[in-house]
Amino acid sequence: MLHSIDFMTTHNNLVFKLISPKETYPIRHAILRAGKPLASCKFDGDDLGTTLHIGTYQNTNLVGVATLLNAKNTELEDVVSYQLRGMAIREDQQGKGLGKKIINYAETILQEKHVLLLWMNARESAIPFYENCGYTKSGRIFDIQKVGPHVVMFKKLK
Repeated sequence: MLHSIDFMTTHNNLVFKLISPKETYPIRHAILRAGKPLASCKFDGDDLGTTLHIGTYQNTNLVGVATLLNAKNTELEDVVSYQLRGMAIREDQQGKGLGKKIINYAETILQEKHVLLLWMNARESAIPFYENCGYTKSGRIFDIQKVGPHVVMFKKLK
């Protein structure tokens, strides 16, 4: 498993580094699982050695998280792929371009690992954000039980 020292960067008072799965829970819970038990923040695959968890810090405060799971989508190309999951930004930090910076950091890490495709099940409300980051929709909108409407989106990495 990679440790934060392996991939860490600083950008305009923000620090991006790899963190443990449990460190993602407070942000996941507040943004993605509000009103649900904290246990709902643990995702299948979180503890795999190939899974990467990104933490974004402003000063020493965790303000954003994302998880990269080594997983192929059978509807997309049969290449080395990762799935973006659990991306969340603290409410008071939303709308400031942090999401795009997290995506860029994730893509950089994956390119260094020779990953060719990043995909996600994007919430319907996040489609314009991901399109703005260069992602393409694949297929129709579908419902994830207890979470809501999503669509698969992907981007080929260089």
